[in-house]
Amino acid sequence: MDNLALLTIGAVFLFGVLGVMGVHAWSSGRAQRQALVDRLSHTGQIEGYTGRRRRFRELDRRLRRTAFGKRIENRLAATGLDVTPGEFFVYMVVTVLGLWFVAQAVLASFFGPIAGLLGLWAAFGFLNWQRNKRIERFINQLPELSRILANATQAGLALRTALAMAAEELEAPAGEELGRVANKLAVGHSIDDALGELADRLPSRELVVLVTTLVLSNRAGGTVVGSLRNLTETLEERKETRREVRTQLSQVNMTAYAVPAMGLGALLLLDRVMPGAIDRMTGSFIGQAAVVTSMVLYGVGVFVIRRLSKIDI
Repeated sequence: MDNLALLTIGAVFLFGVLGVMGVHAWSSGRAQRQALVDRLSHTGQIEGYTGRRRRFRELDRRLRRTAFGKRIENRLAATGLDVTPGEFFVYMVVTVLGLWFVAQAVLASFFGPIAGLLGLWAAFGFLNWQRNKRIERFINQLPELSRILANATQAGLALRTALAMAAEELEAPAGEELGRVANKLAVGHSIDDALGELADRLPSRELVVLVTTLVLSNRAGGTVVGSLRNLTETLEERKETRREVRTQLSQVNMTAYAVPAMGLGALLLLDRVMPGAIDRMTGSFIGQAAVVTSMVLYGVGVFVIRRLSKIDI
């Protein structure tokens, strides 16, 4: 009887230990799997993974399965931001709702939906601005990148090795982007595909020229030192020209945004001088049509000024 009791206690203790070990192994494996999914799926930036705890994971997984989520993911990949599609979507919704309520409280209820649409446009405009900013920084690093590749190939290194070395020596964003290229080459992708994805992710004339030079030289099997030397000088000249053009057009670009800001300021000033003027103005169809027409005209003015001041180099 005593042996049966001891055997029962021992079996219960053994099963308890095995159960605890199983739960621990399951939770540890699930945590590792989730960390791997986050690293592989976070806007394609495995190199820049920071280990930050991701928010809204369930929403992020559901959003990635949709076409809208994939589009957001591709845009975030081009910006280099450490944000998941789920996080960006939640932040965007909060911003839209906040602008909606603020516009209703400060101006009038008519301006709530308009402010919400402007918030939605501003969210994607922010992504485009970050993308263009990253492209501009990458373009400024292209002369140094071309110089490093020329020195590496002149020393007898293969193009794959030269790209990996450039990824280690250059700072972001060139270092991060070339790190992606090096990782793709390490797992079997061709140089044409890896560099082609880089050109699609950060489109610019300078990068297209560099990628075309590297791809053609790799296909033909010839030396790329002379081409890269000449390309380095050309990129340096284009860099200085772009800086001068940007300086000359800075006043025009500021004017494009200052004029709508003055219109909004005049509207707020009118409501201060005549309290309730905005409510009375937007309370009729004619007033609403006038407000919408003025906003459309301001938008057309900004678009025209931006187009006239845009110079392709």
